[in-house]
Amino acid sequence: MSSTELPFVPPANVLPKVGTVRVAEGERLRSVELPGVTLTVRSRPPARKGLAPALYVHGLGGSSQNWSALMPLLEDVVDSEALDLPGFGDSPPPDDGDYSVTGHARAVIRYLDATGRGPVHLFGNSLGGAITTRVAAVRPDLVRTLTLVSPALPEIRVQRTAVPTALLAVPGVAPLFTRLTRDWTAEQRVRGVMALCYGDPGRVTPEGFSNAVHEMERRLRLPYFWDAMARSARGIVNAYTLGGQQGLWRQAERVLAPTLLVYGGRDQLVGFRMAQRAARAYRDSRLVTLPDAGHVAMMEYPETVAMAFRELLEDAGESGERRVRKARADEAVDEAGTDESMGG
Repeated sequence: MSSTELPFVPPANVLPKVGTVRVAEGERLRSVELPGVTLTVRSRPPARKGLAPALYVHGLGGSSQNWSALMPLLEDVVDSEALDLPGFGDSPPPDDGDYSVTGHARAVIRYLDATGRGPVHLFGNSLGGAITTRVAAVRPDLVRTLTLVSPALPEIRVQRTAVPTALLAVPGVAPLFTRLTRDWTAEQRVRGVMALCYGDPGRVTPEGFSNAVHEMERRLRLPYFWDAMARSARGIVNAYTLGGQQGLWRQAERVLAPTLLVYGGRDQLVGFRMAQRAARAYRDSRLVTLPDAGHVAMMEYPETVAMAFRELLEDAGESGERRVRKARADEAVDEAGTDESMGG
């Protein structure tokens, strides 16, 4: 099958129900229908009303659950929502079969425009980092700050450990891999994913492992699972080859929002050596490197990522505490001015 051919995927309303998606305590799931795409949105009520909105975008093979460890740590500073990208998590495939970085970015923009939540504090991991970089570059009005955890940006020398994932982009490889691994259990698959994505898989709790196995079993029953994986992998590879204004590094240079970059020293998918280049590319950036982290630092070290984001808010003047202090200072100035005018 060529990259221009579209497979037959049943409409969203006739796709089989293959099991429930896990919802952590305090989280909510809802489905949002938009032109050409239906998105599942995971949200967490903020600690108080009036907090600025945040939107989280996962990476290849992930889902909104990838942000469940981070969201509660930020509930006092942002109003959090996480998307399941089209074809991932509990979101059905896009109607047009477009899994390119631009197609995914279009879905994010469409959601923000439809809900009016922008500008948001935008988070992205891996593929989600490429997607959110594109969103921030082409629609700066939608983004307050940008937080990127191991963003998938073009590398000249790809790590050997990332090659098997990249090979999914080659037509025919995904069906072949499916046949070769049909006897693998969900537990075996999850252990393989965790060995690839975590700096130390031993940090995963038994409950976390059990939840991941349940989710893997659910996904493997989806008729479009491998197609979504292969086409999204192909989308990353294609995005890496684009030049000019559509190139991801060029778009990184166009991002106006204050940007937090988080890189793991044990990342087997995104080269740690790319951290300094990224810090130079994003014009208003701060870099956090975690020597022991892998590809999903927001899952492995959520407290550290949360602390770094809070510092980003402080530096960007976005924190609730700073807004309160400013409001109080403004009130004091207004009162002084009123007193003077009354006394004069």
